Amino acid sequence: MAISTGGGATETPMSDINTTPLVDVMLVLLIIFLIAVPVAIQTIEKLKLPVMESIESKDKVENLLLTVSTTDDAGRSAGEPGFQGASRNGECRVYFNNITPVDSSELYDEAFKRLDAIVQAAGGPEALMEDPDKIPQVHIRGDVNAPWRCVAGSIYNVQAAGYPTVGFISNPVDPNG
Repeated sequence: MAISTGGGATETPMSDINTTPLVDVMLVLLIIFLIAVPVAIQTIEKLKLPVMESIESKDKVENLLLTVSTTDDAGRSAGEPGFQGASRNGECRVYFNNITPVDSSELYDEAFKRLDAIVQAAGGPEALMEDPDKIPQVHIRGDVNAPWRCVAGSIYNVQAAGYPTVGFISNPVDPNG
């Protein structure tokens, strides 16, 4: 690297790139990503999925993923410290895209906004109807202990928002017994 001392008789413009601001920006971005990545990859733990025969689905990015669970006996939600697993007597908990907890009205609003954005990006409802494979689906991961009222409420809200197809995600049956 060269340094200008300013001692010459003729002053010429300095043509070297100052890398200090570039390094500062990169360090700030590194810190932001170090903080944001663990938040983005968090999932619901201690979720007991039913075990049944299932077929592999061709997942699309547009599909909406919901996790339906309940609070435990002490009233703690999944992801909170000390969560002991869903309780049949607990309050319903729905996680939009498996991360964001939402209530019934928020689930309807978020699902509607998401579907509307997908329809607009595709060129309107007519464009989606020409290629039914582009129509997004809802995939629900329901805890074994979540009561049917929680799952049925989620199905009702996403269908009211306009999603025509709702499916369930389960753990596949082990072929070895």
